[in-house]
Amino acid sequence: MQTTKKDIRALTKDQLRDFFEKNGDKAFRGNQVYEWLWSKRAHTFEDMTNVSKETRAMLEENFVINHIKVDTIQRSEDGTVKNAVRLHDDLIVESVLIPTKTRTTACVSSQVGCSLDCNFCATARLKRMRNLNPDEIYDQVAAIDNESRLYFDRPLSNIVFMGMGEPLMNYPNVMKSIEMITSKEGLGMSPKRITVSTSGVSKMIKKMADDEVKVKLAVSLHSAIEETRNRIMPFTKSFPLPELREALEYWYKKTKSAITYEYVVWKGINDDKASIDALVKFCKYVPCKVNLIEYNPIDDGEFQQASEQATNDYITALEKNNIVVKVRRSRGKDIDAACGQLANKS
Repeated sequence: MQTTKKDIRALTKDQLRDFFEKNGDKAFRGNQVYEWLWSKRAHTFEDMTNVSKETRAMLEENFVINHIKVDTIQRSEDGTVKNAVRLHDDLIVESVLIPTKTRTTACVSSQVGCSLDCNFCATARLKRMRNLNPDEIYDQVAAIDNESRLYFDRPLSNIVFMGMGEPLMNYPNVMKSIEMITSKEGLGMSPKRITVSTSGVSKMIKKMADDEVKVKLAVSLHSAIEETRNRIMPFTKSFPLPELREALEYWYKKTKSAITYEYVVWKGINDDKASIDALVKFCKYVPCKVNLIEYNPIDDGEFQQASEQATNDYITALEKNNIVVKVRRSRGKDIDAACGQLANKS
């Protein structure tokens, strides 16, 4: 049942302090509650054990905590964990824990569905219902951190925004979630351990640079030939490659942070020499590395994984031109983990 009460996590610490002062309490009570909401990850007001019953009742009367609920957890034979996350309005998103021997990566969603139309992506077949709030993104990360500690006896080490949705189409909320994730009052993670992956929203890449965001940037490129890229991702007609190139050059000039290109090689689409040559040329514009990603087919349609030889041809050409390239094998195949670019991040 939906409620008209305000979600308390939409308030800043100063707003919480003001609330308590206006209600005849001490301002520091706002600090206590803020700590419970974020660093202590309280799901209910009853969890706030060092806050009086009267204060908890007052909070209950005025606010809600719209915490996510992990509906179902699927664990793969390779250790990957997929969460089906239920939001307060009963909509569902996915988040994925991707473990390696040395690290644990959280792949998180930023939208319910997606506003873009990438033809190869299962999420793109879902209509975008709404943007996720900062706390809903934060909760996904906190839940995976808990799972990492439970299943692998170590904290979460990395975060990738590669789940459902285009992060830069939900820019304010994604940036606010990162602010809380990296804050000492939140999860205290280094922004250098966070990667925001975009399909190439040029003007928002520039905004990230102007805002001096400290995270890493990844771009789902998939082709450096305009016609092919438009076929794979029709929305990119609004963000042509010259414009993307300019935005990435601007990003590097402002941040001195190299780009990661996420790149799937498909049979009969971008597995030819012209596609390889175009990628090599595009990679020379800005310092970068390339992740060649193994594709999980979503049906028997036109998008099928290319041959091993085609992948090797890409590797040979890129390495010959001193471009760092890695092959990311798909993870969690036995649980159909549909995180946007689910890949081994080792």
